[in-house]
Amino acid sequence: IGCMVNGAGLAMSTMDIISLRGGSPANFLDVGGSANVDQIKAAFEIITTDPAVKAILVNIFGGIMQCDIIAEGIVEASRSLKLEVPVIVRLEGTNVEKGQQILKDSGLELISANDLDDAAQKAVASIA
Repeated sequence: IGCMVNGAGLAMSTMDIISLRGGSPANFLDVGGSANVDQIKAAFEIITTDPAVKAILVNIFGGIMQCDIIAEGIVEASRSLKLEVPVIVRLEGTNVEKGQQILKDSGLELISANDLDDAAQKAVASIA
């Protein structure tokens, strides 16, 4: 399971809970606090170059990073890269409602999660 997060601490806890839920984290990419849509798309490109990645878990806690920007990047990447792996998204923080609405309105088959544990369980289940 490839992980896109913002912050090293969040990356470590995301990988730990994936393992706790029976999955195997393949890698992680920290998008930081000031990523834009193109950088989010580039992050997906990087994560998906690893053939071991069978799903992608996006776990963002938006303090500085805005969840609507992350959501726009997820939608853009999903469409332009024609992602063929499940994408599980957990957003929390700044502009979370806008971000969730962007994902919902996209018409893409993204898997929404309420919290990190829910996200990890859904990610593991998506490749079982």
